[in-house]
Amino acid sequence: MKKFILDLIVSDNIKLHNNYALLKLTSPTTLPEMLPGQFAELLVTGSTTTYLRRPISINYIDRERNEVWFLIQTIGDGTKKLASALKGDSINVILPLGNGFTLPDNTTDKVLLIGGGVGTAPMLYLGEQLAAQGLKPVFLLGARTGEDLLELDEFAKHGEVFTTTEDGSHGEKGYVTQHSILTSREFDRIYTCGPKPMMMAVAAYAHSKEIDCEVSLENTMACGIGACLCCVEGTKEGNLCVCKEGPVFNIKKLLWQS
Repeated sequence: MKKFILDLIVSDNIKLHNNYALLKLTSPTTLPEMLPGQFAELLVTGSTTTYLRRPISINYIDRERNEVWFLIQTIGDGTKKLASALKGDSINVILPLGNGFTLPDNTTDKVLLIGGGVGTAPMLYLGEQLAAQGLKPVFLLGARTGEDLLELDEFAKHGEVFTTTEDGSHGEKGYVTQHSILTSREFDRIYTCGPKPMMMAVAAYAHSKEIDCEVSLENTMACGIGACLCCVEGTKEGNLCVCKEGPVFNIKKLLWQS
């Protein structure tokens, strides 16, 4: 898929939480095609400590408003600068990068989308695209507290939403892999993104149930084109750059199960 370097304009910047901002960017021309699971590299300006672009998952595409959304978690100076962008500001973006999720051919498949923390971001666009194909996605979203669960209203537009929190303040208490839906329902496909231990636990569950499963890895992706080798992941095909060969992988390709 062709990559574009675009100067996008901030159409809105919504503070969702002390540590999260929803950055909406638009363009005077129609945004290019982007697939669920792909990401972008955003240039940070005005920072004396950030020299590399920041890889951010594509959260959602609003075609009516010609917007691409990015969920920004403020960790370091780079993401803090992005999260502080003002309406009308210009941000240079390279997109779309990487390979996205595989959408099922069978519209009767029962699909479960599991997201943890900021890893919930790509699940929104994926869920919207699955619903557009006639599927009925189920979302299972996990966080430390209820306050950390983001965009729940947006997810609810496209499917059923279930949650877990570590402190029990929203949904079931515990981790996503402990949610009762995993024993009360059957699924044909699972898609997941979040902290690696969470994804490995989800992958182990899917493997044990012989459920097709794709994970979106969050390795450090400095360049986005497979040149810097910062994001290498060991697979059954050898070491692969997550930014170029992923970030989405079928668990059968990874070395997580024997």
